[in-house]
Parts: sequence; C-alpha cells; structure tokens
Amino acid sequence: MTTVSVEPPAQADRPKSRWGLWAHRDFRKLWIGETTSGLGTAVGNVALALVAVVTLDASPFMVGVLTASAWVPWLFLGLLAGAWVDRWPRLKVMLVCDLLLLVLFGSVPVAGWFDALTMAHLIAVALLAGSVKVFFSTAYSAALPSLVAKPDLLEANVKLRSGESAAEIAGPGVAGLLSQVFGAASGLLADAVTYLVSALCVATIETEEKPPPASERRGILREIGEGVRFLVRDPYLRTLASFAAVGNLGLNGIQAVQTVFLVRSVGVTPGGVGAVFAVVSIGGLAGAALAGRIARRLGTARGLLLCELVVAPFILLLPLAGERLPLAVSAVAWSVAVCGVIAGNVIAGSFYQAYCPPAMIGRIRASASTVNFSAIPLGALLGGWLGEVLGARTTIWIMACVLMSAGGVLLASPLRGLRNFPERPASS
Repeated sequence: MTTVSVEPPAQADRPKSRWGLWAHRDFRKLWIGETTSGLGTAVGNVALALVAVVTLDASPFMVGVLTASAWVPWLFLGLLAGAWVDRWPRLKVMLVCDLLLLVLFGSVPVAGWFDALTMAHLIAVALLAGSVKVFFSTAYSAALPSLVAKPDLLEANVKLRSGESAAEIAGPGVAGLLSQVFGAASGLLADAVTYLVSALCVATIETEEKPPPASERRGILREIGEGVRFLVRDPYLRTLASFAAVGNLGLNGIQAVQTVFLVRSVGVTPGGVGAVFAVVSIGGLAGAALAGRIARRLGTARGLLLCELVVAPFILLLPLAGERLPLAVSAVAWSVAVCGVIAGNVIAGSFYQAYCPPAMIGRIRASASTVNFSAIPLGALLGGWLGEVLGARTTIWIMACVLMSAGGVLLASPLRGLRNFPERPASS
C-alpha cells in the first residue's frame, strides 16, 4: 500500500510544558493559519449568501443551488483526492489550496467593482472553491496526526475547533458590518486575504514530508478501493459515515434557507443576520471547548450519544422564531444545538485520526467524507426547493426533524453499548 514517509510523533516527543500543545511550534503555526482562514470562511459564508439574497435578489432555490455548488465536487473528486493526498506531501497540498482560494474568492469583489457580478459567477466560484476544498480538507485531516502524538489528537482538535468556533462568532458580525457599510461583496475580499495568511503559516511549518516512491504505488483505482473497503468493513467507521450523511442532509437543508428565513420571514436586517449567526457560533465555541471534558467524563462513545440525542434537539425551537418565540430565544436554542453538533464532531474526528492506519488515513477519511458530504448538496437543493414550494419556516421544521433522525443511526449501531470508541481496528 502507498505510504507517506512521515511518522506520527512519538509520545516521548510530546510537549511537557504546562502549556501543552501551545508549546509545539508547528502546531501553533497550524492553529494560527486555520483560525485566521476560519474567520475568513465565516465572513465569506455569510457574505456569499447576502450577495445572492440582497445584491442579486436570488430566489430560495437559487440560494440552495449556490450552497450545493460548494459541496457537489465531493461526489466526483472525494475518492480521488484521498488517494492522491496519500501520495503527496499533505502540507504542500494545503499551501497550494490556500493560494487558489485566495484567487477565487478575491474575484467576487473585483467583479462587483466592475458591475459585472452575476449569480453564474457566484455559483462558479462556489463550485471551484468547493473542488479545492476537497483536497484541502482531506490533506488537513491527514496532516494533523503527523504533527502531534496520538494521545494529543483530542487536545489538538479541541484547540483547532475552538479557534474556528471563535472565528465563527466574530465572522458573521464582521460580515454583517462589512455588508451594511461597504456592500456584501466586501466580506469575500476579507475572506480572500485570510487565505493568504493561512498560506504563509503553512509554508513555515518545519515538519518534513516526502512523497512515497513510485515503486510503492499500486495504481490509483486499487488504492481508492483499499480505502473504501476499510470504511465499509469497519462497523464504527461505517456508522459514523452514515450518521454524518443523515445529519448533513438535515443541517444543510436548514442552512440553505436560514438567510432567507431571517431576512424575509423574521424581518432581520443584514447586520442583524450577522449578529444572529454570531450568537449561534457561541454554541460552536462552547461545544469545541467542552468536547474533551465530555469525552473524559462520559467516554467518547457515550459523549457522542449525549451530544446528538440530548443537546442537538434544541434545533427544533428555531422555526418558532418570530411567531411563538422571540428571535433571541430561538437563536440561543439554535446555539445550544450547534454546541452539541460541534462537540460530537470533535469527538468523532479525533477518533478517525487515532483509529485509522496513518498510511491510509487520507483515503479512509476521503471515503467517509464522500459519503457524508454528498448529502450536503442534496440537503441544500432539497432545502432550497422546499423553501420555494412550502416557505422557509416549514422547510426548517422538516429539516430539523431530519437532523434529529441521525441519532437513530447511532442507536442502531454497536456504539450504543460502548463507553469509549476502540483504540484500533480489530484486525490490526
């Protein structure tokens, strides 16, 4: 099988400082780069939807198409990206992707300045950026176990996700302010600049990676097959991929109409939309911060069940906003639900990185991501279509119920009786 010649750091090399991974120079660089680009992504996600809704007066279905375009590339590139990333230096893949994203998102405000911005342009940017992010996401997940020791993976994911969540709190507010003062497209310029910062940070990481020699390669299709078979045959990975697919279907059905819902059903201004998303993102920060404590106190498997079966159902209060509940109450409930979703994601992501064989992690993660991310464009298109036919509020009701059904996948799996995820595959 193909390998990348970077060994995970030995436990003896783990930082002994009371600062933990903050004493790890390469990890600090990764954290700074990803937190900065996470801020840009949070700004860009809100700004892209506001450009479509406010500047271009897009319909709910077209907003759904825009959302789906960013994820459709997983259907066509996900498996190939996994195999290629396992052949290439993963940090260099991330660097190239950052530079491409800088150019793509920078093109939107440039087109706006020349009064040439169209929905076709937005969709093309979303589609191409989504293709780049297939490679970035796969490389990012595979690179982390090369930078930190296995026992530090949960801490690393908590710190990285906490940084991203903090950026998500600030990002929507920044997007709303920029949109209110300078126009929605200005948020995408800010997004582009953050990818430059991320590229500079990744470029200075000192961990050395060497691509595997050609003699170790076994053909791209055969290598893809190894990753797919590993995922399909493993009951835990198979369960998590299916669970994530159902969850993404519901979550992205909600996201496809959330801006339309807030602007047109509840009557929120663009600046207010940013404020609501900032409140919601506080839940993401709390979830990332609590994930480690939940896993240590309850166990990783039980912790995931708690997050998905007890905390996430608060999303059902969202569609009551502006009718039976004040927007502030629904926003807080939405934030609590996001807390559960993010904490569960951190626990599950750390399990993937510790459990999968390092030589195959790119292919296994890409195989799982192809399954669960393929539900994102479907959810976005379905949410956009339902928003067109039934209205945004009814659509959120339906998709919130779909999101809740993902917990049933966990209850029907071997995870139901476990306290902790296994440390390694039974065959290893």
